[in-house]
Amino acid sequence: MMAGVLVIGVAVVDFVFAVDTLPRQPSKYRAQTAEIVGGGCAANAAVAIARLGGQAVLGARLGDDAIGDMIVEDLGREGVDCALVQRTPGARSSFSSVYVDNAGERQIMNFRGQGLTPETGWISQAPRMGAVLADTRWSDGAKRALALAAEWRVPGIVDAEAPMDPAALVGASHVAFSGDGLLDFTGETRIEAGLIAADTYLPGWVCVTDGAAGTFHLKDGRIVQTPPPQISVRDTLAAGDVWHGAFALALAEGRDEETAIRFANITAALKCTTLGGRAGCPSRATVDNLMKEDG
Repeated sequence: MMAGVLVIGVAVVDFVFAVDTLPRQPSKYRAQTAEIVGGGCAANAAVAIARLGGQAVLGARLGDDAIGDMIVEDLGREGVDCALVQRTPGARSSFSSVYVDNAGERQIMNFRGQGLTPETGWISQAPRMGAVLADTRWSDGAKRALALAAEWRVPGIVDAEAPMDPAALVGASHVAFSGDGLLDFTGETRIEAGLIAADTYLPGWVCVTDGAAGTFHLKDGRIVQTPPPQISVRDTLAAGDVWHGAFALALAEGRDEETAIRFANITAALKCTTLGGRAGCPSRATVDNLMKEDG
C-alpha cells in the first residue's frame, strides 16, 4: 500500500534566472537562461513525495488569481492531491524571483501573498496519512497539522527554517532544522552546541541539514554526521524542501531516522544536479539504486 504524507505550508511560483554571479549592485543584469517553475517549501516537498512513489496531500493557502491557477495546475500534473488547497476570493498568491549563480548558490526575493485565509479548521478535514509535514512559514497551520499528527499517532515533522515561532515546534515528533533555523532557535553558532540545546528544549527528535556537509543528529548523546553523496552541483534551489519531503515519506513508510536521513540526503543531492528547483527531483528507482550502491 502506498504511504501518504499530509503536507501543510507554502506553495508559490518561482521565476528562476541563471546568472554568472549573484546581483550585488543596483544595475541591470542579463540571465543566461530562465525558467518558470512551481516552488514553496510545502509544494516542493509534496512533489518530491509524489515522484518518490508516495501519496502527497497538500494543504496550502492561495488566492483565486492567475498565479494560484498556475500553482494548482502544475501540482496536479505532478500527481499531488490539491483538494485541500484553500482558494480565497480576492486574495493574491505568493511568488518569488530566484537568481542562481554558476556555483549553484541562490538569492530569493519573495512576495508572501496577500489576503490569504488565516483559518486553520479546514486542516482537520484531511484524510488520514502515514505522516504529517509542516513548515514554519505559517505557524498556526503548523500547530494544527501537528496536533492532527498526534491524534493520528503518526510522525509529525517540522521543516524548521528561520524566522520561526518556537511554539510551532513543541508539538512535533521530529524537527529538522536548517543551519539558519537552528541558529534562530537556539542562538548557538556551532552545530554541535545548537543540536544539544534544541534537544534539551524540545520533546521530539532533532537534526540539522547543512548543505554539502550533510545532516547532523544526536544518537546516545553524541553527534552523528551523515554526508550526502558526492555530486556536481548545478542548482541548490528547493534542495532542503525535497530533503524534507523524502525524509517524511521514509518515516511514513516505517523507516528509522538514520535510514530516512540517508534516503533524504540522496534524494536532495540528485535534485541539485539539475537547474530549476524541484524540476530536478529524482524518481524512486533512481534513489533506490543509489541507496543500494551507497550500502
